[in-house]
Amino acid sequence: MTGAPPAGADDTKRINVWSSPRNVSTAIMYSFRQRPDTTVVDEPLYAYYLATTGRDHPGREDVLADQSAEIGKVIDEVILAAYPTPVVFFKQMAKHLVGIDPAVTADVFFTRCDNVILTRDPFDMLTSFQVRIPNATVEETGFVELLAILDHILASGGQPIVLDSKMLLQNPESVLRQLCERLDLEFAEAMMSWPAGPKPEDGVWARYWYDTVHRSTGWAPWKPKNATLLPHLQSVLDEIEPMYERLLPYCISG
Repeated sequence: MTGAPPAGADDTKRINVWSSPRNVSTAIMYSFRQRPDTTVVDEPLYAYYLATTGRDHPGREDVLADQSAEIGKVIDEVILAAYPTPVVFFKQMAKHLVGIDPAVTADVFFTRCDNVILTRDPFDMLTSFQVRIPNATVEETGFVELLAILDHILASGGQPIVLDSKMLLQNPESVLRQLCERLDLEFAEAMMSWPAGPKPEDGVWARYWYDTVHRSTGWAPWKPKNATLLPHLQSVLDEIEPMYERLLPYCISG
């Protein structure tokens, strides 16, 4: 990496929200987008992840053509770049950290940024994810990386900030107020709603994944999910459920 400012070189607050797939991460991005003090960035590590893993996701070639897959360039020119606002929100998929030097991850993403873990009940996540990725693996759920982030924060003496999508949707204003407090930000009423439709910050993959959130104009109430898990994904569910349960004690509740 070249050109990256040393830790503490500017006053920009950089926030990573690390999520499992098929969560409310885009809605959270849209919520923060409504803040006048915040710039939002949609999954800056996606091309790196696809190039590193060879995963065949919907819109793969579009993503690789749109973003840099060079992790050093992404860090210098996106994560640690200068922004016109004092707060920058990075919507991140936890699994996108795969293959990055742990020392770089610790220095850039953990030391120079605030970090939020976003999780979801594994059954609900998998039954949604299987619609696009029917052969999902444990690795693709991101739970391994979510626990690694949790463990790093705990080992460093920090207090993990964890959101669960159900708790958030059941009490959005309360949870968002607590989240802002934990991040040393003033809560903004504007975070409760947003305009329908695509946003300029959406990644090129939005047409494959964002149809529901594009129809939304704010935080919709949580509803129980009526779905059936593909039988061959049961072993994935069995493996990630204990990981999810490890995160739950740290969740911000309403």
